[in-house]
Amino acid sequence: MELWNQTQVKPATMLVFLIGSALFIGAVLLKRLGQARVEAGADSPPVRRDWGSLGGVLLQSIGIGLAGGPSRGVGSGLLDGIGDLRTWLTAAALVAASGLFLWAARTMGANWSIVARMRQGHELVTSGPFALVRHPIYLAMLCFLLGLAAATAHERALWLALPVFVIGTLIRTTREEALLRAQFGTAYEAYAARVKRFIPGVL
Repeated sequence: MELWNQTQVKPATMLVFLIGSALFIGAVLLKRLGQARVEAGADSPPVRRDWGSLGGVLLQSIGIGLAGGPSRGVGSGLLDGIGDLRTWLTAAALVAASGLFLWAARTMGANWSIVARMRQGHELVTSGPFALVRHPIYLAMLCFLLGLAAATAHERALWLALPVFVIGTLIRTTREEALLRAQFGTAYEAYAARVKRFIPGVL
């Protein structure tokens, strides 16, 4: 079964995806740059980093990449397809991805980082989106993956992309939670017992 045959996508769908992905990726980059400035001015380095968590990040990135594929535009104008269901699904997924990431990153503040780590004064964040799920940023990444698949019309690729993304996410969350348990002990155990990882009250 071909996963990435060259599909036809309306211009409006691709325009929505390009705008939405620029917002999401821009938000991630701005947060990373801001975090780098905070760490550069800190008096003490992180207490502990888990470099093995980057393996999970790599698999998550590969999973997202697998959800896309070659496409070609069809239509007579830039807004051709603005009313299509695919366009609106793409928009909804990317709005959810950007909004959830911004909300979670703002709530985490200086605790946010790409590499799982503990720092001096690290806090256990349980407010905002973290009151609903323990890993809202990875849920935002999943929304971006789904938006990419919808925009490029490569839903069949999800059979491969989703398992790779999920494995990477499990690697990352397992390592993060090990650090949090070591740092916060029973406080984190109580939080984990109260709040699900990804879907409120379910998973």
